[in-house]
Amino acid sequence: MGRAEARQDRKRGARRAKKKAGGIRRFFTFKKLLGTFFGLCLLAMAAFVALYVYVPVPAANVQAELQSNVYKYSDGKIMARTGKVNREIVGLDRIPKEVQSTFVAAENKGFYKDSGVDFRGTARGLINTLSGKGKQGGSTITQQYVKNYYLDQDQTVTRKLKELVISIKVDRKKTKNEILAGYMNTSYYGRGAYGIQAAAQAYYGVDAEKLNVQQGAYLAALLQAPSQYDWSSAGPVSKKLVQDRWNYVLDNMVEMGELDQGKRSGLTFPKPQHPKGAPGEEGQRGYMIKAAKDELRKQGVSEAEIDAGGWTITLNIDEKRQKKLEQAVKQQLDSKLDRKNNKVDATLQAGATSVDPKTGAVVALYGGQDATKHWISNATRSDYQPASTFKPVVLASALENDAETQDGTPITPNTIYDGTSRRPVKGSATAFAPQNENNESYGRIPVQKAMNSSVNAVFAQMIVDVGPDEVKDTAMEMGMEDKGGFDERPAMSLGVMGASTMDMAGVYATLDNHGKRVLPSIVKSAEHKDREGGKVDLPDPIGSQVISRSTADSVTKVLTGVVRGGTAQEANSSAYKAAGKTGTSELNKSAWFVGYTPELSTAVALFGESADGGKQVTLTGTANSGRANGGGFPAKIWADYTLGALNGGSDADFDLKIDSGDTYSPPPTDPPSPTRTPSATPSTPSTPPTTPSTPPTTPSSPPPSSPSMPPTTPSGTLSPDPTTSSSPPPGEGDEDDETGLPGF
Repeated sequence: MGRAEARQDRKRGARRAKKKAGGIRRFFTFKKLLGTFFGLCLLAMAAFVALYVYVPVPAANVQAELQSNVYKYSDGKIMARTGKVNREIVGLDRIPKEVQSTFVAAENKGFYKDSGVDFRGTARGLINTLSGKGKQGGSTITQQYVKNYYLDQDQTVTRKLKELVISIKVDRKKTKNEILAGYMNTSYYGRGAYGIQAAAQAYYGVDAEKLNVQQGAYLAALLQAPSQYDWSSAGPVSKKLVQDRWNYVLDNMVEMGELDQGKRSGLTFPKPQHPKGAPGEEGQRGYMIKAAKDELRKQGVSEAEIDAGGWTITLNIDEKRQKKLEQAVKQQLDSKLDRKNNKVDATLQAGATSVDPKTGAVVALYGGQDATKHWISNATRSDYQPASTFKPVVLASALENDAETQDGTPITPNTIYDGTSRRPVKGSATAFAPQNENNESYGRIPVQKAMNSSVNAVFAQMIVDVGPDEVKDTAMEMGMEDKGGFDERPAMSLGVMGASTMDMAGVYATLDNHGKRVLPSIVKSAEHKDREGGKVDLPDPIGSQVISRSTADSVTKVLTGVVRGGTAQEANSSAYKAAGKTGTSELNKSAWFVGYTPELSTAVALFGESADGGKQVTLTGTANSGRANGGGFPAKIWADYTLGALNGGSDADFDLKIDSGDTYSPPPTDPPSPTRTPSATPSTPSTPPTTPSTPPTTPSSPPPSSPSMPPTTPSGTLSPDPTTSSSPPPGEGDEDDETGLPGF
């Protein structure tokens, strides 16, 4: 009887659950769901109609809102005003039909058939805006024209809804040709160029009517990312991306029937000309303005936003020091050159960056002869090798990682290495046997002396001992970037990667700042009255402790020896304390000196560049002399500038704290040298280098680090490798005796 009652209870419970479920199903019936859906659609349509009626087509804002920008020195004095809009409106009758088609193929293949909007693309953009994912493509040409001509670039829901409504109205009021012309004339192409006519001149030096389909396809592709896709400044990845998009545009034209497949197959990518500075940006001002724009772009401010005007941008540039740097280049280099009659002199480019190591401020910058004649800044370009100025990074990594030689001896400035030229490195899967300058062999040599004389064989072995991967990590932490050629192999010890003078000034400033990272910054502040918050948030140029103070200070002490008794004696003076390193790249295509005092870290470099700016060439023969090395013109420019920038000198000394575990022998004593006179007060020019120089001789009283007097303690020694006559593998160290290997 009990079991029967239990069964009845279960049946009643099941009926109640079924009845309840049935109630829910009755509430969410298909008819009700369909009715709700259509009701929401009607509400959305009503809202859109109301929005359509409410939102008018505004007056054009582009011309009216463009203003000038004001650039100031660090003390607030006005340096330059810019803001003349580089634009010339042209009709479609002045733009070849095939060039018009490239823009349609790039942005909106259905342009001539659509109603002016892409609802799916706009919805996707709204969702991404609401979810904080930033900019999203998918707009039609009409929508982009409306955004350029009637609205602004803000990524907000309100602006996107207005764009949608106004685009529909504009599509009904204007012809497709009027919209296409407006789009091509209002778009920003980079290089300060607004509109197709200005872009044609900026990138190809022709009027819009002279553009061919290849050039048109590049300009159309450029609109997706003008700064990133500018061929003159694009890196390998960006160059591939813009070429891919260029091919995409042309393939779309074939698909649209606007380009014959046979003709398309024969088209080659049209590399644009090198950029030129805008009027009003002559001399060094253009280089400084460009560096400021590049820095602000990293903080999310596009070049188009800046060129639209209304900005007050204060730079960290110290006007007095800037003038001293320009005078030093003129006095110590330009006055020695004959650019008209000497083919080597005609190819020479100079660049420099000076940084305050305590603040990270770029206080002076030299980008080249004139920004309107050579727009690529030699201060920020990173397509040349820094050569032996990288060797201090190798030593810093060795000390920081407590590295040991192949026989287990700790690496310190006193460690003995084999300095035999062309000596094959030991312990590396990659064969490498670099040649020293002039193929000179040093035998058993301490690290200090190897740094003084820039002995390639020693640092090639040291990077193997430390590990190329560890050295690269140290370099990146100290401020270098992988801009190409930064392969983890022994040759990296000779500075075969790309780097700029600004990069290297920052790396050495990090040493000067006792191991705290210094990121050079040229922008002190940037503000716009219509920007939310007014000012751009800028990162702190002084970062965290990336290497220990003991490591940084030990390297600094070693580098004082390079200035006092090594390859950089031209930078030595009794007027200040200095540390630094010279560098000369493969085939003498670049020559460097990077040095610092307690107050300033400055990198100076010379680059050999062909007349068309497309090829690196040798500096050998500069000023009718032999090899142009880092201890020559770069060190002289550095010394002249530093003396002037320090108002004739400074009593400041390096505050070094070195762990007792870092065995160290002091650098040589100062050799007699005349007190320098800054170039502001002209002095008798010093004679430029003549023939390829041999490493400097040591003072008459050799210091403990001299190879002729190695330490008597057996610890820290490395036996010379008996195989000293091996030739270097092809491509690594196989050098012309005149030009030598990278890094001297």
